[in-house]
Amino acid sequence: MQLHRNKFREEVPDVRDALWRMTAAEQAAAVRGGDVSALELVDSHLERIAEVNPRVNAVTLVLADRARAAAARTDRGRAAGEVAGPLAGVPFTVKESTAVEGVPTTFGVERFRDLMAPADAPPVARLRAAGAIPVGHANIPTLILAGMHTRSELFGDTVNPWDPDRTPGGSSGGDGVAVATGMAALGLGNDSGGSIRIPAQFNGVAGLKPTSGRFPADHRVLGPEDPGPASQFLVTDGPLARSVGDLRLAYEVLAGTDPRDPRAVPVPAYGAPIPGPLKVAVVTDPGGHGVHPTVRRAVEDAAEALRDAGYEVREVPDVPRLDEALDAYGRIVVTEFAPTWPAVRGLLGEGGDRYIGMTMERTPPASADAFMKLMGTWLNIRRSWAEFLDAYPLLLGPVFTEPPVEPGLESRDRAGRDRVASAMRLCTVTSFAGVPAVAVPTGVTDGLPTGVQIVGRAFREDLCLAAAQAIEDRLGILTPIDPRGSGRGRIVGNEGRGV
Repeated sequence: MQLHRNKFREEVPDVRDALWRMTAAEQAAAVRGGDVSALELVDSHLERIAEVNPRVNAVTLVLADRARAAAARTDRGRAAGEVAGPLAGVPFTVKESTAVEGVPTTFGVERFRDLMAPADAPPVARLRAAGAIPVGHANIPTLILAGMHTRSELFGDTVNPWDPDRTPGGSSGGDGVAVATGMAALGLGNDSGGSIRIPAQFNGVAGLKPTSGRFPADHRVLGPEDPGPASQFLVTDGPLARSVGDLRLAYEVLAGTDPRDPRAVPVPAYGAPIPGPLKVAVVTDPGGHGVHPTVRRAVEDAAEALRDAGYEVREVPDVPRLDEALDAYGRIVVTEFAPTWPAVRGLLGEGGDRYIGMTMERTPPASADAFMKLMGTWLNIRRSWAEFLDAYPLLLGPVFTEPPVEPGLESRDRAGRDRVASAMRLCTVTSFAGVPAVAVPTGVTDGLPTGVQIVGRAFREDLCLAAAQAIEDRLGILTPIDPRGSGRGRIVGNEGRGV
């Protein structure tokens, strides 16, 4: 084994620089095989964070000491003959709203700066159990509510590494940037209407929004009380990665049940094969509200890649009941959120309330009777989607119907807010339907990454991942990259915040 390790070092002289460039699968294999130590792997990423993060401000808290201690335990265990996990030593970031034991879960809010997490959230615990190592929290919009752009009251703006004049997306934008720039091999985000998939497209990485109930989670904020039905059902945790293969690794680890989340369903990670060429419905312009030519080409390129891979690809008129679903989604969320809005508004800080404020003005809360009817509409729309996906097991469409937009467009005025809401409409409606989706890059146009999403039947993430893999095999992987240009936002450094 020592000879093998030395051979690896002869072939890769600058080991630390090479390590952060590897996929998560390659990193874990190198640690399991003894080619490198977990400590070397972690140190490689910590050095990359020190080099890159001051330029993009994606990592809000560097867990340097904790990560190195965890890596040392991994190395000791391997030396003692213990079997290393499938993600042995792999560094990952965690969205600022997701709990990591013993460090603050700030939600990007000054008032929550010292809100210490008593335990890991279930997905963090699952990644740790597989051998992965958290290296830091990643930035979000304030309270996840201040808009699509990743800008928080506590940590400032996160910068898109492809172009600082474009948003990295949100609300998992910090994780998207961290993964795209090689500061972590995996990011753990969550998605209730595009918050994994949009940062994936805007940063040139892949992202998985699972079926509701596929991964266990805990989205309580303060105390033991759980949120209402919209927050319970719509928000799903999921991974971001630079390759579809790494998404698959994370998916296999994250899937399953946990007593802390009674919503998690014990469904096998892989379903029965579907005979014959798999049918893929293609909708380039959901709802007919318009799509940018660059995005249309991305969908067409992905469709051609799937045809080449043997899929039966068909253009269809539209997805089920899009406008009705968008209206019901908005009314349900606003009705559930309205009682807490006065208190939340005070936490969002100056200007941070504009995005939600415009939404609240546009969509008044429903009465109790109307809300109950809306819950029935929700189930009825899910039924329509189930029937659609019974005919077409997969759907190919855009993530965001425009290229990455400027930071804060959605909070600037009502026109900007409506433009962004329209562009993310397929993400919103598929979250409402509760079905899985994988965002995958398709290339680069005018210096910016392009991408699409593959939507599937409930609990058939395996079909989505296989189709995304077929697209990636033909169109390639875009990251890691070095940041381009310099950011305009307030950058908050991590000096003194290592834990």
